[in-house]
Amino acid sequence: MADPKFTAGEAAKITWLIARMAKRGLASQTVYQGDLEARVEKVIEGARKREEQQRKSK
Repeated sequence: MADPKFTAGEAAKITWLIARMAKRGLASQTVYQGDLEARVEKVIEGARKREEQQRKSK
């Protein structure tokens, strides 16, 4: 499924989480990042739901 259009807040949150993942990756290749990946997926899923609701309300 294609990624939805993100609001400025969603884009900033995803950018922040990806930066944290990069920082952890620099620390060690074996560092667990599943928690941050799950948070990114949660933001993306929330954006999908928001777009779906906007389409329904039109």
